[in-house]
Amino acid sequence: MDDVSLMATGERTAPGLPDEEYWFARHEAAYLALPTLLGQDVSTGLLVDAGVGEGYGAQALLDAGARAVTALEFDPTTCRHAATTYPGIDIVQANLDALPLRSGAVDAVISCQVIEHLWDLPRFLRECRRVLRPGGAVVVTTPNRLTFSPGLGRGERPVNPFHVEEFDAAQVGALLVDAGFADVRTLGLRHGARLLAWEHTHGSIVAAQVDAVLSGHWPDDLRTMVSTVTHDDFDISDPCHDNDADLIGIGWVRQ
Repeated sequence: MDDVSLMATGERTAPGLPDEEYWFARHEAAYLALPTLLGQDVSTGLLVDAGVGEGYGAQALLDAGARAVTALEFDPTTCRHAATTYPGIDIVQANLDALPLRSGAVDAVISCQVIEHLWDLPRFLRECRRVLRPGGAVVVTTPNRLTFSPGLGRGERPVNPFHVEEFDAAQVGALLVDAGFADVRTLGLRHGARLLAWEHTHGSIVAAQVDAVLSGHWPDDLRTMVSTVTHDDFDISDPCHDNDADLIGIGWVRQ
C-alpha cells in the first residue's frame, strides 16, 4: 500500500479516481499508443519518461514490454510516491533543463503532458536530442491549445495556472525541428465514437467537467459518463486535426 500521498491539485491525474477517469484515460491512451508510434521494439532499449508525475505512464511502458524505463521527476514527494507505487521503475529526481544522462545513451524520450509546464522548453528539447542515440526518437504530448483553450492566441498566458504556454500543432512541429530533430510529424489524440455521441447530446465533456469542478455540482449523467471512460474511448489521428484533444509530436535523430 502506497504511504506517500500526492496532493490533489486538479492538474495531476492518477488511476482510481472516478471523477478523474476521463483525464486519466486520455493520458493513458497516448502512453499505450507509444510502442506503435515509435515503430521500434521497446523490449531492447532504454526508455526515459521525462516528467513522470504519478508514475502510471512509465508503468504502462513496462507493461508493454519495455526492457528498462528511467523516470525523471523534479518534485521529491512525487518521486517517492512513484518509487513506492511502481517499484519496477528507476525513478530519478532531476531538473528537465539538464538531463542526468549520458549523451547518445537513450533509445526514446517520452514526455507526456509536460511541455506546457516548462519555462525553458527549447533547452529541454535540446537535452532530449543530446541524450538520444542515432535512430532514437522523442515523443511529446500536450493539450491542443485550439480545443483546450479556445480563443487563446500564440504566446498568450493560459488561464490554467499550471501552464506556462499552450501550443498548436505547427508550434509543436517547429519546436522539434528547431531542437535538431528530423522526420518530425504531429499526430492528434481525439475523442472516439462513444464520447462524440455523448457530446452530440450534452455538449463538450471537457467544459462540463470544468463547470462541475467550479460549481461543486456533478450532474448524474456527467459523473456516470466520466467514471466509465477508458483509453478505448480515444483514437489517434495521423495527421492531426484542429479539433483534436491532444497533440503528439514525434521527432527522430538521424542515423
